[in-house]
Amino acid sequence: MYVGWHMVTDLVTISPDTPIIKAREIMNKHRISHLPVTDGERHLLGLVTDRDLREAWASPATTLSVYELTYILQKITVESIMKKKVITVTEDTTIERAAFIMHQEKIGCLPVVSGGKLVGMLTTADLMSVLLAAMGMSDDSGRITILSEERMGILSHITSIIKDNAINIKSILIHPLPRHDKVWQILLRFRKEDIDKAAQVLMESGYKVLKEYVKDLTPYLP
Repeated sequence: MYVGWHMVTDLVTISPDTPIIKAREIMNKHRISHLPVTDGERHLLGLVTDRDLREAWASPATTLSVYELTYILQKITVESIMKKKVITVTEDTTIERAAFIMHQEKIGCLPVVSGGKLVGMLTTADLMSVLLAAMGMSDDSGRITILSEERMGILSHITSIIKDNAINIKSILIHPLPRHDKVWQILLRFRKEDIDKAAQVLMESGYKVLKEYVKDLTPYLP
């Protein structure tokens, strides 16, 4: 999965001379939290977030009247509050790398540039959609969990058992189990009507299967 496959390309952008009061109206209208600032050729100049606008709103003296405050805000442009050092990615950046960057930098979006021009945006909401799709999440699906040590061939063995019983796997996710060194969670998602059958055939093959949350994992640890 690459950023170029999942980024938003129908972008709302503003110019540096846009008044911040207009920028807020645009955010509210389009229900977005980030506004790229570009020139006439879509070169990325900066980024304005809803947080930047809230801070700008709070900055003028509180003794000003509503009319005076509105007048001042109409004169302030986004160029004076936008972030000019913007972290960006390219279309060929992997989704997991983009997620890592956003997590490390504690940012809510990544502008995507190509040839020096803005071509898309990736937000935390976009990443959540990708994650849910990758996990096969839907109202008609459910999952089981197997806790296992990392060992050669275990995934092949599990999928062979499922295949031999004519059960379709919607998704597979492998993740370390917190506070348990060398123990991995193997998460298998199926259609709801296949959950019990999948759990049964795996247990018959010697696997300890979890179909729901349990507080004490001791009986299920490898």
